[in-house]
Amino acid sequence: MTTLTRPRNQRVIAGVCAGLAERFGWQPNTVRLIALLSCLLPGPQFVIYLVLWVIMPKRDY
Repeated sequence: MTTLTRPRNQRVIAGVCAGLAERFGWQPNTVRLIALLSCLLPGPQFVIYLVLWVIMPKRDY
């Protein structure tokens, strides 16, 4: 497994879903779909995404 970072490629908005997918060995589109579907449920999904956007470091390469 790799470290949790936001990649410079394969990003759509901030690279959070692409970074999570790479970390856990999933496809980025699968993680994006799960994130999108989770927004239909009540809860703090948008806040979690924003927090991850702020705390996940951007990959240098």
